[in-house]
Amino acid sequence: MNAITTKIAAAALLVGAQLAAATAAEAAPAPAPAAVAGAESKTAAAAVRITEGQVGEAAPGGTLLYPSVTSCLTVTVRLRDGGLVGAHASLFQVPGEFRSDRILTELKRRTGGRAVRAVEVRGAVGAWDPSYFTKAIESYGDGEAVPFPEAPDPAGIAGAVAAGLGQPRAVVTVQDVPDGDQTVS
Repeated sequence: MNAITTKIAAAALLVGAQLAAATAAEAAPAPAPAAVAGAESKTAAAAVRITEGQVGEAAPGGTLLYPSVTSCLTVTVRLRDGGLVGAHASLFQVPGEFRSDRILTELKRRTGGRAVRAVEVRGAVGAWDPSYFTKAIESYGDGEAVPFPEAPDPAGIAGAVAAGLGQPRAVVTVQDVPDGDQTVS
């Protein structure tokens, strides 16, 4: 092996290791609220990262980071105590994560009986039919027509999210947000 080939091979190994580490970090479950709290700490707690198909939580004063929101919707529950519980709903299921028709159930479970101040839905509103929260795209069999949104339906999405979380419709807002990362604090 000459010096150039050796350097290329070493660079490829380094990039592969970095990608593997990043993938493992994204796949890791969100820490429990006590682990992110840092309430007694003078330094700010790291943002809780919630990738496609995941649900996570940040203690009061914390931050949620939803990376790479393109065709997805994020649903953030603002608790009265200042905490945040969030879900990153994906049009298509990411292996090992929650499908769109299961994610609100998990978000409701994680929220528990705690008092809710507001629910914010953000993302690719025009790509979502409200029914995707009750029947995921993957659930349709051969020959079944998958509903396709002909126009953005923020009111329908808000109604579906409110029903899925057992919250009054009045606490749910929906906002179409361009592609990119979302940070909620």
